Amino acid sequence: MFKNSPLSLRYNSRMPELLIHNTSQLLTLAGAPQRGEDLGHLGMLPDGAVLIEDEHIAAVGLSEDLLRRYPHTPHLDAAGKAVLPGLVDPHTHLVWAGDRTTEFEMRLQGKTYMEIMAAGGGITSTVKATRSADPQRLYEQTRSRALGMFRNGTTSAEAKSGYGLELTSELDQLELLLKLDDAGPLEITPTFLGAHAIAPEYAGMADEFTELICRQMLPALKEWWPQHAGLAPLPFVDVFCENSAFNLAQTRRILTAAKALGFPLKLHADEFANLGGASLAADLDAASADHLVKTSAADIRALAASNTVAVALPCTPFGLAQTEYTPAKEILRAGGLLAIASDINPGTAWCESMQFVIALACRYLKLTPAQAVAAATINAAAAIRRESEIGSLEPGKQADLLLLSVPDYRQMAYRFGGNLVETVIKKGNVYNN
Repeated sequence: MFKNSPLSLRYNSRMPELLIHNTSQLLTLAGAPQRGEDLGHLGMLPDGAVLIEDEHIAAVGLSEDLLRRYPHTPHLDAAGKAVLPGLVDPHTHLVWAGDRTTEFEMRLQGKTYMEIMAAGGGITSTVKATRSADPQRLYEQTRSRALGMFRNGTTSAEAKSGYGLELTSELDQLELLLKLDDAGPLEITPTFLGAHAIAPEYAGMADEFTELICRQMLPALKEWWPQHAGLAPLPFVDVFCENSAFNLAQTRRILTAAKALGFPLKLHADEFANLGGASLAADLDAASADHLVKTSAADIRALAASNTVAVALPCTPFGLAQTEYTPAKEILRAGGLLAIASDINPGTAWCESMQFVIALACRYLKLTPAQAVAAATINAAAAIRRESEIGSLEPGKQADLLLLSVPDYRQMAYRFGGNLVETVIKKGNVYNN
């Protein structure tokens, strides 16, 4: 269905071996995902070095030591700049057609997100545009956004369907994501979000649409997946648990049906109202509960007692000009796992830069730069259950690294609006900005 896009990155080289040395700061983020107030341990090595063999990290240490041990390995001199793991974006709505500029203007005139949605705007307007989009054009638009993310340092991302709300269109979006992942260089973990909103054909019939998802869409997805994705793990299944979308009982029904079929789970919760979605996510062992702006103290305790990652999306309230953000400090004090993500989407957060997410997280979630980087790497990897493969610089993990244009990683939080990533390395492949 999809032809190769003419869009490309500046691909520099692919070497079987590469030794990166002479860093000002090598942030390894080594170890397990960081819970509670332990968040922010960077495992920093001054003048650190990384040895890459094929697609993986073979060794990490001081430059002097690794240069002595591997004198004949091709070198990449970091020239006294900071190096860190590739950023992981664990919540994106990458596939869509059109834009919602008019709705942005409506919000500036005082209309709320829910008022716009009730009037037929919001998700429904993007569903209409995406359903009718030319497949090749939709692929090219999506790939353009994916390459923008990659240039800004995101080397792995979760990406959802959700702008179809009927089976064929949802599966087409998942097929697009599989093709995009295959084309690279951004690595994509897919999520099925057929329960993003009530389909327009089912307006006023949320229970009936819930039943359709459980009885028809999910079993069809289970059958479709191996035919198109081979041996790839099943995609996540996500639900938008919110007023004017799916209530708590409907959300539980969908997620329980998905879990019974073997799908891993994620959940949109507490963006505009506290319906108990975060506790439900913890109860069902979901990989993550995302948004979490209106999350109660009881829900925070439930998350902290689980392995479900709380994913904050600071671009969304920022994009809506709201003053209330995820209670990140309360989540950390309770001992929860916290990650951050872009929520890139056409309605509230068209943002391709996890560097900007880090900057917002420091200002509005009150994270330190070290906490924000950990939340965007090892903890973000845990939010898509890939922490054993990506998110830190350790022997055996994928060789996904960023070379910044500055010597201090904190500049990513301090500065905003630009791109401080000079070089991206994905699975040992070197790309220069």
